[in-house]
Amino acid sequence: MKKFIAFAALSSLLFSCGSGDKGELVGVKGKKWHPEKPYGMSLVPGGSYIMGKSDDDLANIGDAPTKTVTVRSFYMDETEITNSEYRQFVEWVKDSTIRVRLAIMADDQGQTGAGGKGGKNASSIGDFAFSDADPEKMTPYDKYMYENYYSIGTEDDMYAGRKINKKVKLITDTAKYPDEFYSEVMDSMYLPIEESYNGLRTIDVNKLKFRYTEVNLNEAVKKKGRKGFIKKSEPVEIYPDTTAWIKDFSYSYNEPMHNDYFWHQAYSDYPVVGVNWKQSKAFCAWRTLYKNSHIKSKKKKGRNLINSFRLPTEAEWEYAARGGLQSGAYPWGGPYTKNDRACFLANFKPNRGDYAADGALYTVEAKSYDPNGYNLYNMAGNVAEWTDSSYDAGAYEFVSTMNPNVPDSKNQRKVLRGGSWKDVAFMLQVSTRDFEYADTARSYIGFRTVQDYMGTQTTGTK
Repeated sequence: MKKFIAFAALSSLLFSCGSGDKGELVGVKGKKWHPEKPYGMSLVPGGSYIMGKSDDDLANIGDAPTKTVTVRSFYMDETEITNSEYRQFVEWVKDSTIRVRLAIMADDQGQTGAGGKGGKNASSIGDFAFSDADPEKMTPYDKYMYENYYSIGTEDDMYAGRKINKKVKLITDTAKYPDEFYSEVMDSMYLPIEESYNGLRTIDVNKLKFRYTEVNLNEAVKKKGRKGFIKKSEPVEIYPDTTAWIKDFSYSYNEPMHNDYFWHQAYSDYPVVGVNWKQSKAFCAWRTLYKNSHIKSKKKKGRNLINSFRLPTEAEWEYAARGGLQSGAYPWGGPYTKNDRACFLANFKPNRGDYAADGALYTVEAKSYDPNGYNLYNMAGNVAEWTDSSYDAGAYEFVSTMNPNVPDSKNQRKVLRGGSWKDVAFMLQVSTRDFEYADTARSYIGFRTVQDYMGTQTTGTK
């Protein structure tokens, strides 16, 4: 025993001598970190502001009394999430769904030897087998994980954790399908011929689902532990509800918007609509996953993964919308909705229903009109925006003055901010609160995302 203690002490001494720290407490050294500005986002420097109605509450709702609050720094999308950006999410889910189905089919047919070879052109269903189908090609860690976790799956997904093969190109030309098994999988992704319009093959959007994992830290703190509060979401159907253009307006002809708005290239730079709160949360989780997957694939030494993209809290949204102006009614200050050349400053419904007066019948491109002081576009009008906060009419009376929020998962009424193309000017005011139910999609509701700033030294307080 004495020999062991002496050996341990000697080992400790040798380690200390060779570490270069001269026995001093210098901390764990790491690669110098620099904040990275996310693409398409602007930094909103943290600070304090007076949240709530600074003018008369014309609607007499009384749900936004003034309250001084402080929010931390964060990045925010300069524009609402566009159709083009959301289509990237839809295409990723579609690609992944098809590849998983192809891999399962290869498993069922016993064609697992070709998976993960890396060839770009497939010759059979086996080329799309799971990349971990051949244990001989695994690293020791992957082999351990496969044998103890992935090969077992979970209660609701027997293929959970399996690695799909993304190196082989998907074949979309029906004349080039490699075999009947590939044909069967691809056919299952489309609507039956009798449900197709004019004989066009139409993807079955109900099959495009996304699941993600989230931690309810508020509940975890109450229970003094994280166990049981790391939860997978229910599968979320992520395709926008394009029928919202019809359902939202009875006795109205909006079929062209239903048919073309989301998928046609002409509307790529317009804000996505028909997305409910749950779908917008799924988008945030995917965007985080997508970026971190890229970082991990590059294997850059010392490169940290990014923190999560998310929806803004109600307080963050209002602070960002004000653009550094205190007590302004609108992002540009106000109190008017026109500039000195009599041009409207936002896309809304002026003049008692004259939709065209501001130059647009429906939405406008996400980068329209002038940005506010934080370089954020359309923080008033165009589309109303989801926030991460649950709506409570009396929330301002009890929320904290530091990063206030109401994260009530049981309350399905979620706060909307900013007003939209179909709203009157009152709804465009930065302090006006509105809500919609989490599972409801509208033709006038979109969203934008935020990401926490890593550090505390940046503030907007002079």
